[in-house]
Amino acid sequence: MVHISIREVSKRFGRQTVLDRVSLEIEAGELFFLLGPSGCGKTTLLRHVAGFYQPDEGRIFFDEDDVTRLPVHKRDTGMMFQSYALWPHLNVAQNVAFGLEERRRPQAEIEHRVNEALELVQLGGLGARRIAQLSGGQQQRVALARALVVHPRCLLLDEPLSNLDAKLRHEMRAEIRRICKQFGLTGIYVTHDRDEALSMADRLAVMDSGRLAQVGTPEEVYRNPASRMVAGFIGGTNFIEAVVAAPAGADGMHEVHTVFGALRARSNSASWRPGAGVKVLLSVRPEALAFAADGAGENSIPARITGATYLGATVQYDMRVDGGPDLHACETNPRLVRQPSEARVALTVAAEDVVMLPVETRH
Repeated sequence: MVHISIREVSKRFGRQTVLDRVSLEIEAGELFFLLGPSGCGKTTLLRHVAGFYQPDEGRIFFDEDDVTRLPVHKRDTGMMFQSYALWPHLNVAQNVAFGLEERRRPQAEIEHRVNEALELVQLGGLGARRIAQLSGGQQQRVALARALVVHPRCLLLDEPLSNLDAKLRHEMRAEIRRICKQFGLTGIYVTHDRDEALSMADRLAVMDSGRLAQVGTPEEVYRNPASRMVAGFIGGTNFIEAVVAAPAGADGMHEVHTVFGALRARSNSASWRPGAGVKVLLSVRPEALAFAADGAGENSIPARITGATYLGATVQYDMRVDGGPDLHACETNPRLVRQPSEARVALTVAAEDVVMLPVETRH
């Protein structure tokens, strides 16, 4: 395992700045995710760590070693690509052995380590198979075995599960995390799939336009997003414009005014306590909204149901608020599906689940 330090790394392709002074510390043995929309710079950053790109500015360290200009083959990293990058003319064992042969290891050692790696990814006994004879999930396991067989200092994964179906993705998520933890590997994993990141990561960074928008544990980033962009990208949410009516009380909650009434809310950060009159943006997750049987409850929001989508474990509702924004609510384990109607219903939400975000200035 290795501690990875990325210090003020910038990269430009022509006139486009792809990475803008990115600094990041990834702890030894940590499974760290780079998450963000297409074009945000996450794959470019991973390729800098791997050595495929060199930064225009900044430095990269593995423990105390400056690897900024070190060639790929001298960094001792294992890489999994989105496309698998397997050679169809080689069998499974030959694909896995490739990195060891490049390092000129003895044949007996190669055979032992290849068999060991195949057993690790549950492909023992399949070394003689052709790549075309394998399922997509098996091919992904071959790619993982090839990355692990060289005993890398860290494992780098570039959207490795995007070509698999939903069931295989779930299986491989657990498998990759198990292997990383079993061997104490430092892992950097690039994805745009928030479910992958939330379910697998020790910590994650949400990237936006070549910069780090937020770094933290999955729970920290989901519960306390730093910005509108992070809140919307890391999960479904409702945004509501509001104005702070009074500073935080003893319980840390603020009273805020919206177009449909007053709500109680909390700040997304302990260090940010906006005063009265400050415009804020509220983020309310759909699963935080509940239907109040008697129309009462904390933070009551009058609304009408305009749409319902039944998904088995959940029902997703489209809600119309008189004079306010359209909202989305989510009920789990539904015993009945409420139908769209002109009748008024009341939604409630705990103050803890109404998160105030700063209003971003647009230039």
